[in-house]
Amino acid sequence: MKKRTFVKGLLLSAGALLLPKKARALEYYPNKSDKKWAVLYATWCGSTRDAGVWISEGMDGIANVFDVRENPDLSKYDHIVIGGAIRSNVTSQELQDYLKKNKDMLKNKIRGYFAVCGNMMRPVGPEQTKLFIDNHLVQLTGVGNVPSKVFLGRITYGLMEPDVRKQMEGFKMPEYDNLKRSECMEFGKELLKTVSS
Repeated sequence: MKKRTFVKGLLLSAGALLLPKKARALEYYPNKSDKKWAVLYATWCGSTRDAGVWISEGMDGIANVFDVRENPDLSKYDHIVIGGAIRSNVTSQELQDYLKKNKDMLKNKIRGYFAVCGNMMRPVGPEQTKLFIDNHLVQLTGVGNVPSKVFLGRITYGLMEPDVRKQMEGFKMPEYDNLKRSECMEFGKELLKTVSS
């Protein structure tokens, strides 16, 4: 290997390590767009992350997808979709805190909500939408009358905190995966139409 190539590679590698974490954070968006969509999610085991990515896919991949734990600055986005995994009828405290803190910035940008829950493996219906969306996410943001969807989730014991895992195993709940990519993508298409039309 040439000395010059080695030194260049070494300097570039060292420079990348010195960048602040925020500057290195990757935003997931396969296709750029002037429409400025973002999907904000909170997840415990990854189901809501997958739902958010698949919703973006349904929008032809134009929405950036953010984990609330990154505390993203969404002020530059015009259209925001908010979703969370549900435990004990609420989303994570991080998402609740983020929505309260950024309520004013979000109020004219929210275009939809989604929630992901196991629902004891039973089909979701209007009562789950009322409980998780209308009586929870809408109450946190003050923004209603936008499309919303509750998706069935999944259980992966290896991704759970030990106390939650023990509780779920106590219910004799098997691992399962009821989250459907096609349903998430369809919701993304529906959301995109609300702004395109």
